[in-house]
Amino acid sequence: MSTARFDEFRTIDWVEDGAKEQQRRRAQEAGRGVLGGAYEAAVSWLVVLVVGVLIGVNTAFISIVTEWLSDVKMGVCRGGWWLNAKFCCWEHAVPLPPAATGGQLVASGGEATCAAWVAWDRLLVGADVAVVRWAAFVAVGTVLATACAFLVREYAPLAAGSGLPEIKAILGGFVIRGFMGGWTLVMKSIGLAMAVGSGLSVGKEGPAVHMGCCVGNVVSRNFAKYRRSAARQREIVSAAAAAGVAVAFGAPIGGVLFSLEDLSSRFPRRTLWRSFFCALIATVSLQAMNPFWTGKLVMFQASYDRDWHAFELAFFALVGVFGGVYGGVCIRLNTRVAELRKRHLARHAVLEVAVLAVATTAITYANPYTREDMGEMLSYLLQECTDRGWHDMCVPANAARVVWGLLAATVLRAAATIVAYGCRVPCGIFVPSMAIGASFGRMLGTLLQAVHRAHPKWRLFAQCAPDTACITPATYAFLGAAAAMTGVTKSTVAVVVIMYELTGALNFIVPTMIVVMVARIIGDAIVDGGISEQMILLNGLPLMDEIDDAEWGDEQSLLGLPVAALMRACSDDFSVVPAAGMPLQRLVRLVHATPAIRGYPVVDDEHSMRAVGYVLRADIQRALAAHGVVSAASAAQAPFRTVAFAGPGGATVLGLAALVNATPLAVRPHTSAETTIEIFRKLGPRTVLVTSDDDGRLVGLLTRRRAASHAQPQVSRGSACGRLL
Repeated sequence: MSTARFDEFRTIDWVEDGAKEQQRRRAQEAGRGVLGGAYEAAVSWLVVLVVGVLIGVNTAFISIVTEWLSDVKMGVCRGGWWLNAKFCCWEHAVPLPPAATGGQLVASGGEATCAAWVAWDRLLVGADVAVVRWAAFVAVGTVLATACAFLVREYAPLAAGSGLPEIKAILGGFVIRGFMGGWTLVMKSIGLAMAVGSGLSVGKEGPAVHMGCCVGNVVSRNFAKYRRSAARQREIVSAAAAAGVAVAFGAPIGGVLFSLEDLSSRFPRRTLWRSFFCALIATVSLQAMNPFWTGKLVMFQASYDRDWHAFELAFFALVGVFGGVYGGVCIRLNTRVAELRKRHLARHAVLEVAVLAVATTAITYANPYTREDMGEMLSYLLQECTDRGWHDMCVPANAARVVWGLLAATVLRAAATIVAYGCRVPCGIFVPSMAIGASFGRMLGTLLQAVHRAHPKWRLFAQCAPDTACITPATYAFLGAAAAMTGVTKSTVAVVVIMYELTGALNFIVPTMIVVMVARIIGDAIVDGGISEQMILLNGLPLMDEIDDAEWGDEQSLLGLPVAALMRACSDDFSVVPAAGMPLQRLVRLVHATPAIRGYPVVDDEHSMRAVGYVLRADIQRALAAHGVVSAASAAQAPFRTVAFAGPGGATVLGLAALVNATPLAVRPHTSAETTIEIFRKLGPRTVLVTSDDDGRLVGLLTRRRAASHAQPQVSRGSACGRLL
C-alpha cells in the first residue's frame, strides 16, 4: 500500500472522544429525569438486540442461498427449481432405496438421491454421462464466481476479501470510509453466497464478521448517542463482530472470546456483556430460522460418545504438528500470491476469478471428497460411523482407497485455498482450513483404525477393549479442524471453545487443547502472526496492537530508541495555533491550506513555542461556520460558543479557549519509543506532543499513524509532519 493510501486513514482520538462523552453524559444527567435516564440505558440494549436479530436473519438467508447454489452445480429439482437437493427430496418425492443412494439423502457427487432431483446429464441428454455432469459443474461454478467478481468490482469493491484485517484496524481506532456501510453489507451478502456456492475454496465465516460489523454500524448510527461517539460505536461493532463469529460457527461463547482474543484492541466489561447478549440473540435468531432443517446452527455440528486413550496423545500431537505446518506454509505462500496479485493482476480481477473457478471446479470434481460444499464435507468427516458412511468411507475394505482419497483432498484443498484466499470476491479462510485439517485428521484416524484392525494384539493397543471399536476417525477429523484453524488464525482459547460448542464433547477438551497448543507453537516457528496480521502488514493497514518486537524487524527495531527518533520536529511548515487566538482570515487560510491535518498544537505564543494544549481542526471548522466565515451548513453542529473580538490593527480575532484541550498527552524527547508506543496502544490518543525538559517548549509531535508506520516497516514513512497530523 502506498504512502498516499496509508495517509487516507483517519484516526480516532479515544482520549478526546472519551472526555467529550463524559461531558455530554454529565450534561444529560443534569437535565433529564428518571424516565430519561431509563430510556438512555435501554437504548444500548435495544440496539444490541436489533443488531443480533438482523445478523441471525442475514446469516440464515446466506446459508440457504449458498446451499442451493452449491447443489445447482449438480442438478435441479423437478418439483421446484428453488429447492436444493435435501429440501427437494423431503418435500416432493420419496427417497430412492438405500442401495441406490449409499444411504445418503443429499446429493453426493451429482448422483440422484430421489426421483424429484435430476442431475444435469439426465436432464440435458437423458442418460448418465459423466462428462456432461463435469461440464455442468464447471460451467455453473464459473458463472457464479465470475458474476460475483463483476458485481463486487462494479458496485462494492470494499466487499471483497475477508474483512477481518480491516475490522481489526477499525477497532484499533482507524476509520476506513464506507467499509461498514449498508451497500457494502448488501453486496457482501449476495457476493458471499455466490462465491461459496461457486466451488471456490473460500468460506463464509470470516466475512460473517465483516457483515456483522456492517449491521452494527448501520443500526447504531441511527441513534444519536452512537453517532456522536466513536468509543460507544466501537462497543457495538465489537459486539457485532462477536455475533458474526457466533452465527458462523454456532458458538456464542466462542464468538465473544474470538472478538476478545483476535479482533478488539480494547474490551471493557461493558463491551463483554453486550457482546455476549448480541451473540446470544444472533444464535437464537438463527436457530429459529433453522436454515438446514436439522435443528442445528451450522451444517457441520457433531457429537461424540466414545472416549480417547492415552496412547492416542502422540497421534493427537501429530495432528497438531500438521495444523501448525499447514498454517505457517499457507500464510507464507498466500502472502506471496497476494503480492503477485497486487503487482500483476489488480486490473484483471474478474478474469483472475474466472480462471480460478474453472481450474478449481475442474480439478476438485475429480475427487469425491472435494466435490461437495466444504460445510457439507465437514459435516460428513466429523460424523462417527453408523453405517457405510459418506462414499463408503466406513467400510473396512475401503480403508486404503479412503486414505489415498483424503490425502489427495488435503493437498488439493490446501493448494486451492492458498491461491483463492484474497481474490476479489468475498472470501474467508476459516472453513477451508477446517476442511483441510479434517480431511488430514480423518485420513490419519482411518489409517490408525486399519492398523488396529490388522494387528489388535500389538502392545500399542493394549488399552483397547477387545471386540470393540478402539479408534474413532471422526474425532481425528475434529481435532484436525481445530489444529488447522489455529495454524492459520493463531487463535487458541477461542478455537478450543468453538470446537467444544460444535460437539459438546467435554471429554475431548484436553486433546483439543493439546493440538491447538502444538499447532500454535509450530506455526509461530514458521511465521509470526496469523493470516490477518500478515495481511495487515502486507496491505499497509495502520494497526499497532498486534505488532510485537519480533515483527518490527532488526533494522527498524525501536528497542532503546528515544521518541525523538520517531517524531517530526518543528519546522517552518509546522502549523501551530497561538493560545490568544488568531485573526479570522488567517485561521480560514490555515484550515484551507492544511486539509489533511486533524489538529494543531496550541502554544502560548509563536515566539516562545511553549505548548499549552491541542485543538482539533474539526472544532475550528465548526467555530468558523458558527461565525459565518465558512459554509454555514455546519453551524448548527457547533456544540460550543466561541468569542470573536477586535485585535491589533482592527482585525477580528477568534478566541479558541473553549475549543482547546488544555491537557494533551505529552512526553519528553528522551522518552523511550517503546513507552510512547504503549501510550498509543493503551490510551488511544491521536497525537502525543513532545516538549523540552526545561521550559515545556514544543519540539515535535508523534501521531498514531506515524507510530504505526514505524512499527510496520513495510509502510513508507511519509514526509512532512504537518501532513501526518
